[in-house]
Amino acid sequence: MTKSAALTLVVLAAAAILAPGCGTAIKETVGLATGAKGTYLAIQPISADKEDRPLGPYERFELGPLVDDIGGKVPAELLQRLPAEFDLKLKDKKLPNKPAGKTLLIRGKIIHYESSGMVGIALGPLEQVIVRTEFVDKDSGKVLAVANCIGRTTERVNVGVKEKAQGLAKALAGWIDARYPKDKRTND
Repeated sequence: MTKSAALTLVVLAAAAILAPGCGTAIKETVGLATGAKGTYLAIQPISADKEDRPLGPYERFELGPLVDDIGGKVPAELLQRLPAEFDLKLKDKKLPNKPAGKTLLIRGKIIHYESSGMVGIALGPLEQVIVRTEFVDKDSGKVLAVANCIGRTTERVNVGVKEKAQGLAKALAGWIDARYPKDKRTND
């Protein structure tokens, strides 16, 4: 986030505190600036030591198959948008994604998909997609780690399939980022 964007968020937050009744507008503006949320919850961590950076040998992160495990409720658009969003988030975090090299395959099953209806929009939208995700060493086929990756939107300005794809991409790249060495980042 740039300094001017951070300053804008601080000013907006201060305005929300000082101006009663403007909290929703401020939240929506902040939501517009920050976009969808992405988070993950490790189920089978790649390493017990949170300071360990075991993904250092990998130079490529390949988004593998994501299977709709909830009976066809997932819009095809989500799966179509996700690869491009994932590539953008890898670039944002300066993670390498070389055409060749040791590859980590990211695959999973979509176990929950929720979009807000009119009631959700009126009362406070919550949209999310949850994917039981695996990190797999592509050469050996060995599953290295498992987590639930979540793309979530909580503001009216962020509802939609595109935003859920952005949030899910943030979660996937964030999980990699947490376990990738800082000294191996790209400068592209």
